[in-house]
Amino acid sequence: MDAIVELENVSVAYAGSPDLAVRDVSLSVEPGQFVCLVGPSGSGKTSLLKTINRLAEPAAGNVRIEGRDIGQYPPHELRRRIGYAFQNIGLFPHMSVRDNIGVTLSLLGWPRRKIDARVEKLVDLVALPRPYLDRAPAALSGGEKQRVGVARALAAEPKIVIMDEAFGALDPVTREALGERYRDLHRQFGVTTLMVTHDLQEAALLADRIVVLRKGEIVADGAPRVLLRSGQADAMFAAALRQARGMNALLDGRPA
Repeated sequence: MDAIVELENVSVAYAGSPDLAVRDVSLSVEPGQFVCLVGPSGSGKTSLLKTINRLAEPAAGNVRIEGRDIGQYPPHELRRRIGYAFQNIGLFPHMSVRDNIGVTLSLLGWPRRKIDARVEKLVDLVALPRPYLDRAPAALSGGEKQRVGVARALAAEPKIVIMDEAFGALDPVTREALGERYRDLHRQFGVTTLMVTHDLQEAALLADRIVVLRKGEIVADGAPRVLLRSGQADAMFAAALRQARGMNALLDGRPA
């Protein structure tokens, strides 16, 4: 199967510095995969993720989406093709929930009736009551805001969604529930998801594939159970992954 996202020998420098946050990384992601990028702070996870929608420009290497170099896309066009959800959410405070979810659709020129239908379907799918559509973001809880962020990321029917600690600020119960909800939507819409997380439990329970970075390089890459059983992951990573709640079910129930 052809890759939908390809990174070839990608290096990324820290802003305003010649030092590299990512060093000569190659990564190929097939359509429909759910990939989590994990690693300690400063390992290059977010820098690598941001190259996919040109929020960070590689110092070296190539990034391709569906076989096309991303440099061939105007940045705004590329970003409208890729859903993006992140920890700080970035909802527009002067817009209603309805308009926040539908903002990309408006920029794409969708007719109002079609936007409303899409937005209403999405709030149902992320389990927000429809009366919330007319609320301002300030009237929502943290978990509700994050649901709006997920709905907005999926609004334009993207093939690819990238997520940067999207659920990191939530309490554990809300985080787990929203992660499971997103995993269901990932399957339902058939999207390809790349998620940065510090939480190995979240990675183990959500991802088909975990990519471990340290000091800007990939040190392990595979399905959670494969990483545990193959000895690829270092001792600290393997121990944390074994402690992840639900790991036994994941090991028994998921394909390698």
